[in-house]
Amino acid sequence: MDSFINLDKAKEVLENGVEQAASLLKDNEKINGVLTNVQAKIKEVPVLNTLVADIPDMASMIKSYVTKEYSAVSPKVVALLVSAFLYLLRKKDLVNDSIPVIGLLDDAAVTALAVKLCAPELKAYREWRSELCSVPKEEKIELHL
Repeated sequence: MDSFINLDKAKEVLENGVEQAASLLKDNEKINGVLTNVQAKIKEVPVLNTLVADIPDMASMIKSYVTKEYSAVSPKVVALLVSAFLYLLRKKDLVNDSIPVIGLLDDAAVTALAVKLCAPELKAYREWRSELCSVPKEEKIELHL
């Protein structure tokens, strides 16, 4: 994988997409489209979910942030995760996705780097979501009133 993409190149890819990602975060319809497309890509190429098992949590955190359900995260972190998804969805990337297995390595590397850079925030989100899910239903209703 090193000959296709290195850490510096992966960082560059993520940083280049942050501005576009931040812009998309202001448009719920567009960000929902990105999340829908990522979900479709994972169904189409299930090995991606194996390579980067954090993709569903990334998508969930983005969705929770956009719906203002979860705000204990920096907008820059969310933009970085969206940037990884934008790269994942690009037709033309560093290694053509049509090349079996190898074509997905750059996508996985960029996404895995985003996960690594955002690991503390993803962990905090998982803990928040876990706590939210462990609250009895009656209490959840009272919390929202």
